[in-house]
Amino acid sequence: MPPREHEGSSHEPVDSVRGRDRRALPAVPFLSDTAACERPWPLVGRGQVLDLFTRALRHRRVQGILIHGPAGVGKSRLAEECLIRAERAGFRTAWAVATAAAAGVPLGAMGHLIPAGVDLSDPVAGFAAVAAGLRHSEEGRLVLLIDDLHLLDSTSVMLVRQLMDSGTVLLIGTVRSGEPFDLASAFGSGDSIHRMDISPFTEGQVAEVLWGALGRPVSVHSVHELYTASAGNALYLRELVLGALRNGSLTDDGEVWQLAAGWRVGTPRLKELIEARLARATPAGTEALELLALCEPVALADIQAVAGLDELITLERLGYVRVVKEDRRHTALLAHPLYGEALRAAIPELRRRTILLAQAGRVEARGARRQDDLLHIASWRLAATGTADRAQLERAATLARHSHDYPQVVRLLEALPPAEHTVGNRLLLADALFQSGRPDEAERVLDQAKTLATTEDDRLAVAVAYSVNALWGMAHASRALEAISSSRTDLDSPEATRTLTISEGCIHAVCGRPVEGLKLLDALGDDIDTAADISAWLIAATVKTRALQMTGDIAGALSWAENAYAIHRRVNRRALSAPHPALQLAPSVLALAEEGRIDDARALGERLFGELVGSEAGLARMWVAFFLARTEWLAGHVVSARRWYAECTALARSHHGTRPMREALGGLAACIALLGDVPGAAAALSDLNEADACMAELEYVSAIASPGRALAQAWSRAATGQLATAREILIRAADSLRHTGNISSEGLLLLDVARLGGAADVLDRLAAIALQSDGRLARARADLTAALAREEADALMSVSEELEAMGCDLLAAEAAAAASAAYRKSGRARSATAAGVRAGAVATRCEGARTPLLAMADATVPLTSRETEIAWRAAAGATSKEIAEELVLSVRTVNNHLGRVYEKLGVTSRRELARVLPDHRGAQA
Repeated sequence: MPPREHEGSSHEPVDSVRGRDRRALPAVPFLSDTAACERPWPLVGRGQVLDLFTRALRHRRVQGILIHGPAGVGKSRLAEECLIRAERAGFRTAWAVATAAAAGVPLGAMGHLIPAGVDLSDPVAGFAAVAAGLRHSEEGRLVLLIDDLHLLDSTSVMLVRQLMDSGTVLLIGTVRSGEPFDLASAFGSGDSIHRMDISPFTEGQVAEVLWGALGRPVSVHSVHELYTASAGNALYLRELVLGALRNGSLTDDGEVWQLAAGWRVGTPRLKELIEARLARATPAGTEALELLALCEPVALADIQAVAGLDELITLERLGYVRVVKEDRRHTALLAHPLYGEALRAAIPELRRRTILLAQAGRVEARGARRQDDLLHIASWRLAATGTADRAQLERAATLARHSHDYPQVVRLLEALPPAEHTVGNRLLLADALFQSGRPDEAERVLDQAKTLATTEDDRLAVAVAYSVNALWGMAHASRALEAISSSRTDLDSPEATRTLTISEGCIHAVCGRPVEGLKLLDALGDDIDTAADISAWLIAATVKTRALQMTGDIAGALSWAENAYAIHRRVNRRALSAPHPALQLAPSVLALAEEGRIDDARALGERLFGELVGSEAGLARMWVAFFLARTEWLAGHVVSARRWYAECTALARSHHGTRPMREALGGLAACIALLGDVPGAAAALSDLNEADACMAELEYVSAIASPGRALAQAWSRAATGQLATAREILIRAADSLRHTGNISSEGLLLLDVARLGGAADVLDRLAAIALQSDGRLARARADLTAALAREEADALMSVSEELEAMGCDLLAAEAAAAASAAYRKSGRARSATAAGVRAGAVATRCEGARTPLLAMADATVPLTSRETEIAWRAAAGATSKEIAEELVLSVRTVNNHLGRVYEKLGVTSRRELARVLPDHRGAQA
């Protein structure tokens, strides 16, 4: 079989990135270099064609399967897979490639298939001889693949048709859409010929194929960018990825692949492909394409002025241009995003300038009536001349800011000379730099704004911007507090004092002191129209929702978030530097989870992330990813939680979001530990230590434990059987949260103490938290802990059902497993079996999570909590002496416990014990 260019692309699409389908993809070897990535990519979304072909192999009436689709969609790759399946089924196979050059020679593409000695001077006898030479009755039909069937010469078409009619050949043909090819006259019609049309990849399919090709997921935003750039074309997608790998724009952090900001990638082959694709354009058509490359979308009247209607119709027929209708206006765009890249690279500088200025003039002559016309005009004039009118640039930057196009804001405002700097345009630029993950540059611009500020309103706006940039951009709480404190001396009006108070409240709440923060956020009120700084009010509104959720006021959090979101949407255009409106609802994801509505929380989070994925609102995407990760952790779906934690971490690295990255790295390590990968968890903890070393604000937050870090450390210890140490870590962390009022995180940590054998130690505290919180999950945690502490089997089964109804699958499975052990201990064997079966069934939704409580369902004879702890440590490789020292026991007592464990589990050695408790397979790595 001759080598072919693989266009890319058997499985139906799996939207695993967004978490809707949590099936693990097949393991694919990690690709450490681009050479490995040049192997055939996995087939995605083409199962229907492959299933049809498999049936056709054995069905004599089927003579051919023709695969239609646009160039680069994956026709050749799919046809090749069909041929491979035929070979595996024992059929003889052959391959021919039709080309424009070979079309001028009769049988030019088929010559290598004609048996030697066949005389074709008499076509009838010659074709019969070819059929006889290719026919082998004992092996069945020859499966023949002809790529680019539409280019086949007429003599070859006649030969292939005769071979099909005689039952000698089963044809697989690829046909490019839009080519002049009369299928009916060439090969007939009816049931013997099956046509299959395949389309470009969907965004979900792009995510799946990239995961399969690269061995790890690609971040959601990077998937979106690659999908947008390739428009789902498999061939273009492949070249984009190869180019990004080669120039370092696509990198792997050990969990996900991430594109660098502002990536510009491609390969020489991609450039050649696009140039060849556009080669049929006339000079007038090329002029129109250049206008679109620089200025799209372009009004139909403008492009007709350049090329004429007939030329535009030709460009549309060739697939170079598409025309869309918006209300009563028709606009033209390039048919593929990559066409613009190729065209722009070939336009000389003076011609570029002429095209841009001419189009700006056309739009201005029409009156620039559309809202985005001002943005386009300013951008074109700036690109053409390097400058533009200040008012025009400021208006354009404001429009770009409201669409969250921060790179465009930076480009427009950095063009202003120092003499035209104002407080307003410096604040707008600083916000765009902050949102783009460039907080140090933002602070330098704020220094400029500070020197220009003369009124109290200006000084207040600068102070708030300093605080926001320090807190959210630099992760420097002390600097943020200092900015607020130093401003109080000369900003003493009631409006300014109120704004500074709510900004200070934000700092305390964000840094883990929600009660202290909420006291100050009382100044927020619920009327934004009285606020001195609308942006500060909107930022504080988001923080207040999160603080209410942390303090257990779930109903209040959900109600406030809905109100704040409505207000945000109403005043969004008036806010100079407000966050994305989706951020108002983001904390509601966790509030819904705490209310025991995991499915609703997941749905909201995924909807918000979907709204944000195409924007440059990195900070908002980062936090939504974190809230989704914590929701999946509460659900017990550890692979999904790991995926979202990794997404958050990747975003945080690119946007300097140290604070969410710190919590996300902790959650990531905990997930990895729950999957039994001890070295992997240790690596994630090492990354967390590095992140902490970079946090200048640690002197402010060090008294408060990071819940993420505590979970990571505890579950990493638990994975090696150190349950007592794990419990101590969690209790210390929970103690440090106690005075802050963050009962959400405190309850999260205390429940894990109970899950790791310390239910009696935290029973009263969780009961008290349940009384303080109006969330159903807090009450369920207290009920589960009480049932565990008292080994009440019926109560455990009841709470298991309640937790499952909430969507907390892992806790539900653990409760049932504990019930199974309790039933067995009391001699109720049938109930024990039923509970064990339930535990196993619910655990199948937990994506491979293994915990000490789940292991209880597997034991035929129940272990005591002390026996469980010693068994886990022994299975992890600890000696009796090490266990004795850790648990403050004698070696003899440890050995006595181990003897009873061996007897109950039916094993005789530590090696056998490790096999019975497989959670420790990675502990000794």
